[in-house]
Amino acid sequence: MKNLFANRLKSARVRAALSQAQLVEKMKTKVSKNAISKYEKAEMMPDSNVLISLANALGVKTDYFFREFNVSIENIEFRKKRLGVKKVNAIKEEVIDIIERYLELEQFLNINSSFDNPISHLEIENRNDIEKAVNLLLQQWQVGYNALPNVIDLLEDKHIKVVEIDAPQEFDGFSGWADGKYPVIVLNENYGLERKRFTALHELGHLVMNINSEFEHKKIEKMCHQFAGAMLMPENTFAREFGGKRSGVSLNELIAIKEEYGISIQAIMARAKDFGFINDFQFRRFRIYISKNRKEEGLGEYVGKESAHRFKQLLHRAAAEEIISMSKAANLSNQKLAAFRKELKTV
Repeated sequence: MKNLFANRLKSARVRAALSQAQLVEKMKTKVSKNAISKYEKAEMMPDSNVLISLANALGVKTDYFFREFNVSIENIEFRKKRLGVKKVNAIKEEVIDIIERYLELEQFLNINSSFDNPISHLEIENRNDIEKAVNLLLQQWQVGYNALPNVIDLLEDKHIKVVEIDAPQEFDGFSGWADGKYPVIVLNENYGLERKRFTALHELGHLVMNINSEFEHKKIEKMCHQFAGAMLMPENTFAREFGGKRSGVSLNELIAIKEEYGISIQAIMARAKDFGFINDFQFRRFRIYISKNRKEEGLGEYVGKESAHRFKQLLHRAAAEEIISMSKAANLSNQKLAAFRKELKTV
């Protein structure tokens, strides 16, 4: 019991991005830093009053500290930009907690999430390999070559755990494997649709592409960018829409493509450069132009919906069928019981 509590306490503290001293301060010095240290070393257990104070300070329920379900996330590909170690670790711990609850819910429903990678046998060395891999993946997933209406829905349908978190702008997303077999993609819920779609598919590239492990990180990132662009607009589709080699490109047509396919203008032009449809000079000129408006404000907008909803759908199903109690459902969704009761509507 002490070891379980110790691990849970440290996990919750890291997730809250608090040092031991900061936790003591947030608890208004109800316990000492030395006591927190002993809790985390499994040398001591708190009394009930301190336990409640710990839960309140860390934003968890008291039973969180004694939940035995445990998940590890491995082979993490983390797209971080000046986030800092403390914030990176906090995000990892938050995602681990969400995935733990996700997998526990699936166990209650007797769901076996088995992921199949149709392109695992393909060795990816260059852009042509990526185009072939994407075409095969779309074919095996029976998606077709037109615009993808909802990327997150597609990924969740293929048994990929998609998690959206409230994160700072410096965080794009990451991917990894929970317990070595459950694919996980994490996205920043605060981003616009085009960026969210692209990031989700970039992370899918990390999960499914068999890229030469000797390639440097920067090259692998570029290949995952190319994979995302190819998923949003496969080779033949892109050639048809863009029209081949061009001496000039208008913003109007780029906006039209963006609004239909849910791909940013920057990704469209990068793809045109990869195919040789525009030359180096044209691409450099575009880069200079767009550098003043990276968010592409006023340059069209994809109208659609991209949000992870499978966890909530399963949760409502389990509660409606009384597979789990209302209090357990509230616990799994990290909500107060009254809030979950208000949310759940049955017929």
